[in-house]
Amino acid sequence: MLSSTLVFAQEDNQEFKEASPASQAYHTNRLKITVPPYGLVKVKALIAGIKATGGDGDVYFNVLSPKNYQSLSLPEKFTYHMIHAEVSSQNCDIPTPILEEELKIFGNLPDAFDEESWSERQLNFLVSNRDSVLSLISESINRSKKVGLNYKITIEYVNGWEMIPLLIKTYNIDHKDHDILTVLIQLMKKNDYQPFMTSATYLKLYGNNSTYRSFLNFNKANEDLIISRAENFYNGRKK
Repeated sequence: MLSSTLVFAQEDNQEFKEASPASQAYHTNRLKITVPPYGLVKVKALIAGIKATGGDGDVYFNVLSPKNYQSLSLPEKFTYHMIHAEVSSQNCDIPTPILEEELKIFGNLPDAFDEESWSERQLNFLVSNRDSVLSLISESINRSKKVGLNYKITIEYVNGWEMIPLLIKTYNIDHKDHDILTVLIQLMKKNDYQPFMTSATYLKLYGNNSTYRSFLNFNKANEDLIISRAENFYNGRKK
């Protein structure tokens, strides 16, 4: 029987320290997005022609015109949203490095576009075309055997619980992308899955003493427990 004992680590201290080369490399990999192939040349050309417009304060908008946007097919719109965020904001804060990042399972995903974010139009597209979006993501994951950060955030945002078997299958290829486990965790949280919501894992990652960077140690016990819970959640939801 799988043990529910979890091994936790102390939070990173606030003193600035240089992350190791392994940690820096893992951080770089965490931020990689997947570039869909659908109409990619056309979409990139349209993005290159966008002129930024001012917004409130340090917020700017990089929005494709309604005419050009409507000229895109649904798969091409998907490509547009996955590689381009329409809202930009300036952030002067420099985050402290995360030490031993490769040895952590985080409760939250990093930002996909640094100082940029999807607009309301883009978020509405993802939700309104949820089934098609998940289908396109599945096709891409099956081809590349990778789950880019933009895909992870999309799956979480549209509550793509149907993706759990494919996420686990992809994770099990090399067990290196721990943010796939984060997506599993987020899907259980988003769906108020009680065996998770009442667990020590939830308290550690999202309880009163948690932060956005809260994490579990990466080890086989924690890995197996997350996957087992996610599988049980999926099987119960599928019925």
